[in-house]
Amino acid sequence: MALTYHNDNSISNITSFPLVPSGSPVLLSTATASGSSSISFTSGIDSTYDLYKFELINIHPQTDNVFFTFNLSSDNGSNYNVTKTSSAFHAYHNESDTYAGISYQTGDDLAQSTGEQNLTNEVGADNDQNCSGTLYLFNPSSSTFVKHYLSTVSAYKPDDFGICLRVGGYANTTSAINAIRFKMSSGNIDAGTIKMYGIK
Repeated sequence: MALTYHNDNSISNITSFPLVPSGSPVLLSTATASGSSSISFTSGIDSTYDLYKFELINIHPQTDNVFFTFNLSSDNGSNYNVTKTSSAFHAYHNESDTYAGISYQTGDDLAQSTGEQNLTNEVGADNDQNCSGTLYLFNPSSSTFVKHYLSTVSAYKPDDFGICLRVGGYANTTSAINAIRFKMSSGNIDAGTIKMYGIK
C-alpha cells in the first residue's frame, strides 16, 4: 500500500497539519435579540482566527412570512454592502406528509449583489415557529482572496412546512471583512440568540 506524504513526512511522522483548522471553537461573543431591528458583531472578526462560526438559535420573527438574512462590512459596520455571489437550494416537507422535495432557489441566490443574503425561506411568526442553524465565514481578514461563506438553516414556515436552506457563496472583495449583521427582511427579531466562535 502506498504511503501518503505531507511536508516530506509519512503520516506516521506528522505532528500537525498547519493549513488545516485544528483547534476547538472559542466562544467570542453572544447576542440575544428582544424586539431587535438587527444583531451585529462589529468586533472580534480579525486575523486571530481563520474560520468564524455563527450559531443561530431559535430566531423568532415579529412579522410573519419573512426571511432571515445577513450582510457583511469592511468598514467596522459603518456600511453593510459588500458585493456577494452565491447559490442556494432547499429541501422541504410539510406536516401532513403530502408535499416534499428539493429545489434550486433562484430567489435566494445573489449575483454580484450588495444586498442582504437570505439564510432562510419564509419563517413563520406563530409562537412555536422559528429558525436555527449555522453560518461559517472563512478567512475574513485575507487581503488576497475573496471570503467564502456557507450556511445551513432550518426554518418552520407559516404554512406548517419544515424547510432547510443551504447557501454557499463568497464576498467578492480582497478587503478584510470585520463586521456582520443579521436581520429579518421585514420587521424585528422578536427573540433568539446568536453565538460567534473563532476556530484556528
